[in-house]
Amino acid sequence: MFEVTVDYSFAAGHALRGYKGKCENVHGHNYKICVTVAGERLNSTGLLIDFIDLRAALRELAERLDHRFMNDIPPFDAINPSAENLAKYFSDGIDAQVRPHGVRVASVKVWETDTTSATFIPPAS
Repeated sequence: MFEVTVDYSFAAGHALRGYKGKCENVHGHNYKICVTVAGERLNSTGLLIDFIDLRAALRELAERLDHRFMNDIPPFDAINPSAENLAKYFSDGIDAQVRPHGVRVASVKVWETDTTSATFIPPAS
């Protein structure tokens, strides 16, 4: 099994609906997203997936949220834009783009701060 990881950073605001504490108020983070994909076979160039292509897919998803209030953007207009839900959002979006190439998302880690993160590990399929 081979794994490849790329990171991407963006800034966005959010508020956690129904949360009792400071995070129910509008606030922002400088997010760092770490996506790891996995697969069994390398291509003819000896790559699992090109770092450039994987980072472009991650950047495309992140730019939808960058410098925006995430609570106004689907799917976060219906679900809380928590670090956990963000990790699943990025996992689902990246997986749809890499699956046709025989690669799957192994994990997505979303850092809200230097010391707090949430990870989504999709079920093996």
